[in-house]
Amino acid sequence: MNKKPKYWNTAKKYLSNKDRVMSLLISKYKSPSEAVLTSRKDIFFSLCKSMIGQQISVAAANSVFLKFKKKCKNKINAKTISKLSSAQLKSCGLSGQKVRGIKSLAKQILDKSFNSRLIPKMSDEEAIIYLSQLRQIGRWSAEMILLFTYNRSNIWPIQDIGLLRGISKNYKKKYLPPESYVRLLNKRFSPYCSVATWYLWRSIDPEPIQY
Repeated sequence: MNKKPKYWNTAKKYLSNKDRVMSLLISKYKSPSEAVLTSRKDIFFSLCKSMIGQQISVAAANSVFLKFKKKCKNKINAKTISKLSSAQLKSCGLSGQKVRGIKSLAKQILDKSFNSRLIPKMSDEEAIIYLSQLRQIGRWSAEMILLFTYNRSNIWPIQDIGLLRGISKNYKKKYLPPESYVRLLNKRFSPYCSVATWYLWRSIDPEPIQY
């Protein structure tokens, strides 16, 4: 894990001045116990974790991921995956669809048809489109990669249930919050939507999320 992004402290000041709720959340989760966004800088690991976590609870995803990690003998990389059979991966609790997604990703990394080194040069939207071409990776997963692997500062994942629950809870809106309100917050928090998202997540889940 690397240390927090360079923009983190600037973002906290900016959001605190812009929005009362953010100001309260930022003071509530401040140091010494503050958990912040960090990155493994390992896109293969993060993409696998993102695929495994799709459409299941955090607890179920963690349980499957631990079995997956054990099956890979703690070496989660394209070469290891390419040597495991689909049956071995399914035995971790993965669906056939997720197994196909992970195997396809390993193949594309090994044959270099997917090149993660291009991503830092892309805008957020270009990177989301590029990542979404991978099997089993949609917009939400691509946004998680930009947020957690690349620590992009302005990711606002409007399909994320945790973010929408956080908005509903903290801004006293019904669930689902109105789209127009989600857009209004997006505008208010830019260019630091990633940090706002992080604090809204923290407000509903004591365990910090990490991909």
